[in-house]
Formats: sequence, structure tokens, C-alpha cells
Amino acid sequence: MSVATAVLNRLEDRLPKVIDARTHGIIDYCHASFFLGMALVCRKKNGRAALASLITGGFILAEALMTDYPLGVFKILPFARHGEMDGAFAASSLVVPRVFGFEGTGASVVFKVNAITEASVVGMTNFNSEDARAEEAGLPARAA
Repeated sequence: MSVATAVLNRLEDRLPKVIDARTHGIIDYCHASFFLGMALVCRKKNGRAALASLITGGFILAEALMTDYPLGVFKILPFARHGEMDGAFAASSLVVPRVFGFEGTGASVVFKVNAITEASVVGMTNFNSEDARAEEAGLPARAA
């Protein structure tokens, strides 16, 4: 495990759980839109960054659509598993610029900042799937 990944994991573990499932869903769709928009912006000047952004935005959108939370459409993926995937995605964002060959560019900074932002959102989200289903049904979340 790299030092950066260890720092992200500590960040995720120490934050208060103040983001509910519906709010996390809104964040997910905004996050997907951001990266899909970044793909459009980068397409002419930095094709590698555009491709990485397109894949990232597509992954986030697909994950959001398939998650069993209030804004999910297909409800295949348990919200708790979504959280695990988001944690892995946060760590992988650090290496995307190197893997896709655009390290040292402005776009690479976006992916590195995304790692910290994603880890923060993961750390502040209550990923309890039962609470997410209760929220969708309009019931209060159970006490922690």
C-alpha cells in the first residue's frame, strides 16, 4: 500500500458520517457529469486525459444508476458495496494520470484532487444499506 493510499484510508476512517444516501446520489451524478464534461474539454488538446475522463465519468454514472439507493435506477448494487468501490476508486485516481500517460499536466492535478475529494465523500457517507432503503421509503434511519 502506498503512502498516499494509507493517507486516504485514514481520511475515510476518521470523518463523521454526515452524508445520507440521497445526498451521496446527488454527489455521484454531479461527479459523473464533471468527468464527462472534462472529457469534452480535454478532447482536442489532451486525448489521453479525455479518454481517462470519459471512462471515469462513465464508470461513476454506471455505478450510480445500478446502486440500491434513492437515486439509483436499476438497484442491483448494494449501497455498502458502492462505498467499497468508491474507496478503491479514490485510491486508483492517484495512478490514472500515470497509467494513461498524462502525468504532469493540468488534467493530472484534477485526478489527484479527485482522490482526496472522493476519499472525503466516502469517509463522510453512511453506507449502511438498510438506512439507505429506509430513507428511500421515507422512514427514519436506525440509530447507530
